[in-house]
Amino acid sequence: MAPSVTSVTSVTCVTSTAPAKRPDSPAAEYVWHLPMKETPVLAHFSTLLLSGSVFDTLLELALLTSVSMCAAFLPAEIVNVPGSVPLKQLGAWMWLQVVFRRVYNAFLEAVFFSFPQYRTQPAKEHALQKKTDLCGRDQQQLDTLVMHDRLTMLSQFALQLMIYYTIPGYFPAAAAEPQSLAERIVRLVAYHYVMSFGMYWMHRACHVVPFLWDNIHSIHHWATHPLSRNTYQDHWVDNLLNEIVGAFSAQIIVPLDRETFVASHLLRIMESLEKHSGTSCWMNLAHQAQSFLPFSNMPYHHDWHHEGHKASNFTFSALGGLWDCVFGTRKAGRGLKTPQATSHDLSEAEKKRYVKANRWERPMLSLVPVAALLSAVAYKLATGQFTQL
Repeated sequence: MAPSVTSVTSVTCVTSTAPAKRPDSPAAEYVWHLPMKETPVLAHFSTLLLSGSVFDTLLELALLTSVSMCAAFLPAEIVNVPGSVPLKQLGAWMWLQVVFRRVYNAFLEAVFFSFPQYRTQPAKEHALQKKTDLCGRDQQQLDTLVMHDRLTMLSQFALQLMIYYTIPGYFPAAAAEPQSLAERIVRLVAYHYVMSFGMYWMHRACHVVPFLWDNIHSIHHWATHPLSRNTYQDHWVDNLLNEIVGAFSAQIIVPLDRETFVASHLLRIMESLEKHSGTSCWMNLAHQAQSFLPFSNMPYHHDWHHEGHKASNFTFSALGGLWDCVFGTRKAGRGLKTPQATSHDLSEAEKKRYVKANRWERPMLSLVPVAALLSAVAYKLATGQFTQL
């Protein structure tokens, strides 16, 4: 499933296009400095209904409303796709993701500001230079993100509708015979490991292929002190590639039924926001839910990935941590010093061996697993093996 219509605009984000804020307001604290005083938890929900760009928010609402209006007033035989959910339900799903992402982002940022003891980086490392935001970006970078925000919104919206009208059953309709709980669990686990495999190698390629790093992925790493709002602050092509090799490929390889599909994508939203949240604790609900998985990650793993040093080439996994362990890229960073630390992190000796000898660091080789996954997806679609459940 594609993410909601927007990326950055679907979470709380204040940029240069936002209305001016009082210097002591929570919104100003969110951007230009770490609050030196406590702010009420509810204060972090103050920008819940608006993103940094009012124009982009209105555009988002217009796109979502257009889908709902078409579903309501156009003939069903024109707008609905047999085997898929009706367009009305697809529109409702788009709205749900937008609202869910905003609410959960606000919750995580409230945790960050209200519970400093759970932050992954100490406060002294948020001592920002003049004219950089709380996450480490300067004004020019924030302005650039506004453009990618908008392009992400449009490209993701187009991708969802294109998939809906070209691949019947991708957005699964209600099954005549519901699957058993055991089958749903097996499919869900397999689905998430396929999705994580594609995103692991796409992410890793974006670090080791010079063109992908210089022109695409480095934009996401402008944030060296990530907060949950940074989750989708990428080059729009980065978001599009991740969606195709991740959730889209997984749904073709291991189709989920309607209920599991919705639950898994909401869990994925939570996991994505949490790993950028800047906190690692029991309030990371999705990470706690997946903590029983072998080599499961916690947010401090991905936080270390963002800090801007050589460890940025470690810990690429989108869910769990299996692929980082299989391919030798797991790195806990600060997490080893916390009570929430998980086992199976690379030792210093293992890290040195990986850096010295890992053949997958050769740029073009890192794209081979991505190409193999996409070839399997294309084959299944071309031969008609993908059918609705």
